[in-house]
This record gives sequence, structure tokens and C-alpha cells, in this order.
Amino acid sequence: VFAGVNGSAIENFSCVIYNISLMNCTWQAGRGAPGDTQYFLYWKNLIDKDAVECELYIKDENGRNTGCRFQNAIIGNEESYFLVNGSSKDSPIQFYNQEIMLYEIEKLMPPSNITVKCDEIKLNCIIEWQRPQISHSDKDRCFKYEIHIK
Repeated sequence: VFAGVNGSAIENFSCVIYNISLMNCTWQAGRGAPGDTQYFLYWKNLIDKDAVECELYIKDENGRNTGCRFQNAIIGNEESYFLVNGSSKDSPIQFYNQEIMLYEIEKLMPPSNITVKCDEIKLNCIIEWQRPQISHSDKDRCFKYEIHIK
């Protein structure tokens, strides 16, 4: 059982990685948290020793931290650990923690350099593209593609 006021820990925590190394995490204040509660996010790659605090907090209209932006998230094949703790003048706040495989939350860019070459005599077309760039793998076998032709 976590110490602190029941329902004071954050809720609906989620993160997404996009553009290869940008990570956004968001959450909602706990329903039982006092009005002056402020939250702080720490992220730790389980191989590294030190946790890193959020670089740029996203704030709600009351100035409460409800999200975070990281500029250079390095995605590996190991789990990362997230901790959000809180503070209040009135009472202790429960913390929230979660382990996430970062490659599972990466939103991929679309394929690039798409070319179409059609041969009117053979009545066929060749469509080629480059796979999206991702930070944790250079293996083409990780991708499946679907083509819709209209």
C-alpha cells in the first residue's frame, strides 16, 4: 500500500514517442488530490543509473503539471521506468510508477521517397519506398506494409 491520501496519485498515464526521439507523456491529477498538489515525472532507462526529471512540463490552467515533453528519448530494447510523485502542503501524495517498453509506444512516421513506375506496354507498375526511420532497429523485417490502389 502506498503512503499518502487515497486517490491522490495521478491517473490515466500514457506516453507516446514520435519523430524518432520526441516523447510526450500525459496524466490527470488524482481525484483525491488536494488542490495545491503538484506532480513531478522521473524517467529511468533500467540500464542507466540515474533517473532524469522531466525537461519541459505541460501545465493545466491551474499551473499543475499534467504532462511532460522529452526531446531526446533513446529507445532501446529494455524496459524504462517512470515515476510520478507529488507534493502538497496539506497532505502526503501517493506516487505512481510504471515500466514501459519504449518501442511499443513509438508512433511511426510514414514511408518516404515513394516512387511509382508504370509500364503501359506490360500493364504493370512498380512501387518502391523507404521504410520509416526508427531509433531502435535497422531491420526491414520489423515492418509490414499495406498498399491501397485507387
